[in-house]
Amino acid sequence: MSAAAQFASRIAKAAELKPVYLIAGEEHLLVIEAADALRARARELGYSEREVHDVESGFDWNDLARSGAAMSLFASQRLIELRLPTGKPGTEGSEAIQEWCERALSDCVLLITCTQWSKKQEGKWTQAVERAGVFLPLWPLKRDELPGWVQSRAASRAVQLTPDAVDALVRRTEGNLLACAQEIDKLALLADGRRVGEAELEDLVADSARFDVFGMVEAAFAGDGARARRMLSSLRAEGEAPATLMAWLLSNLQAAARLSQLPRAQQSSAFRTEGIWGTRDAAFRKALARGDARFWELRLAEAARVDRLAKGRGVDDPFVALERLLLRISDARAGKRMVA
Repeated sequence: MSAAAQFASRIAKAAELKPVYLIAGEEHLLVIEAADALRARARELGYSEREVHDVESGFDWNDLARSGAAMSLFASQRLIELRLPTGKPGTEGSEAIQEWCERALSDCVLLITCTQWSKKQEGKWTQAVERAGVFLPLWPLKRDELPGWVQSRAASRAVQLTPDAVDALVRRTEGNLLACAQEIDKLALLADGRRVGEAELEDLVADSARFDVFGMVEAAFAGDGARARRMLSSLRAEGEAPATLMAWLLSNLQAAARLSQLPRAQQSSAFRTEGIWGTRDAAFRKALARGDARFWELRLAEAARVDRLAKGRGVDDPFVALERLLLRISDARAGKRMVA
């Protein structure tokens, strides 16, 4: 059983929560689902208030101390989340986290999540977390670990796969756990309880993914705006909700934004860290050659707006906004010509 699965199993049975949890890793799906498991258990145990801090440039670390010192409006237990994508709190942040761990408040749980991680980022602050609570580093799965993960994931969704079908799914998704998880969710609907072999898996996946979100995003990154637009139109006709299309797009834009901040010579070596393989590799190379860091920051901000529209927070048509975003991604010049 993987570290993420073991954590989810333990936390689901926990009678009480530790004061602090640090969940860190490069594989976003593992981090997201481990954090979701903790949030779910916190709700069950009465942590009815949730407060989120996004650590960005200029973040005031005193906000963390203030959150701990503040009285709850409803005298309830609170879950305080600290989203630290880089995994580097700096000297001030390290001290703030250590101070939190030393106080160990009884009515608050601090959840720290990091989506960039290596052993170099460990230090006094991670040691403090381990002493006071739980430090869960989630390392990318190795190639020989992927079949077991796929089989376990499929079984949890009542999907029966033959060994050759498992291998085919691993090959198709090229080690991308999020893509693999979404394919398994599709199979849960399409297989209807049947045991699925390699040939049937290829048929089912091909039929359901003719114009899927992964292809749409890849087309936009590769610079093929017309194809991305056709795929979006097909997905809309098939009844896909815009909110379901945004997670993968946001993940890719975040990766592009991080890569664009690196010197060109270092970008290729960082692809594997970002989980970029196969055809996505070529698409990302084209995309990064088209737009600089500022371009990708703007696209990420635009995607956040589209995501809000997709969730009903706005009056504009989210599909129209998403189409506009895809076209801007595919053509850097379009970002200058098109108005929001």
